[in-house]
Amino acid sequence: MPVLNLLPAAHPLHVSDFLVSITGKWICYAILSLSLDLAWGYAGILSLGHGAFFALGGYAMGMHLMRLIGPRGVYGHPVLPDFMVFLGYQELPWYWLGFDSFPFAMLMVLLVPGMLALVVGFLSFRSRITGVYLSILTQAMTFALMLAFFRNDMGLGGNNGFTDFKELLGFPLNTSGARAGLFYASLVALVLSFLICMRLTRSKYGRVLTAIRDAESRVRFLGYDTTSHKLFAFVLSAMLAGLAGALYVPQVGIINPGEFSPTNSIEAVIWVAVGGRGTLVGAVLGAFTVNGLKTWLTSAAPDLWLFVLGGLFVAVTLFLPKGLIGLMKGRKP
Repeated sequence: MPVLNLLPAAHPLHVSDFLVSITGKWICYAILSLSLDLAWGYAGILSLGHGAFFALGGYAMGMHLMRLIGPRGVYGHPVLPDFMVFLGYQELPWYWLGFDSFPFAMLMVLLVPGMLALVVGFLSFRSRITGVYLSILTQAMTFALMLAFFRNDMGLGGNNGFTDFKELLGFPLNTSGARAGLFYASLVALVLSFLICMRLTRSKYGRVLTAIRDAESRVRFLGYDTTSHKLFAFVLSAMLAGLAGALYVPQVGIINPGEFSPTNSIEAVIWVAVGGRGTLVGAVLGAFTVNGLKTWLTSAAPDLWLFVLGGLFVAVTLFLPKGLIGLMKGRKP
């Protein structure tokens, strides 16, 4: 697609800038969907808070991009981002230190969501919190984070978040070359994430994980440590979601507390359900299908989108419990 984007606008194979950008976003959503499928489809962990891990990864990348602006900001401060100058900050908060380094920022992209998942997962799984109670807990987590990030005294941009990014790895972000680079980087990340999840789920660990999903108490009686098995899958899932968020931010050019909205996490669950839970391929297919439908319908009939989304989830639950992948397999001779 980025190659076809270079063709003249009058060429029949030309792909618009909008289509390249929106597809790049869908690829990031596919990584998020894939991460959720690992937790829900294989470990039975129905997380309604994966949007929080996505947003945390996005904020880590956003902090790096804000540090790179330097004196090119509106206020021209060599160190402090514009919003800190506006709010009267005299020095950079300690938790911003190191984000001028890309390797450090990428480490935080994985580490911050992973640590949050480790704490939440350990406390939940050790206490044997499962099912709807775990779902409510994860949803409360992302809602609490959303409220916290809206506060100006958090030093993370408050309601406005981060925007006006200039460059990444020395390349300006408002060019077709940067757009193509981010597109391909997202695609590579999706393929690698898929291969990691596939290798994991087809191993002995993956079979134990699936057994835990279907009958956790029986697996525990057989002597397996179900807590550690679930915790590993949950943490890895959160890290993949953080990676998706980090790739998403430079493509859309903004990150704000709205990304923590519980609605985003619920939509990710719908992607997995529509595509086919516990299949990996279905998670990717569902992300592209639902977001493609959303892009078209929010332009054609924006008032209908939420009704269609809810109806889609109900219809899949009642008539296509195995999602689109199950429908395709059912039609094979």
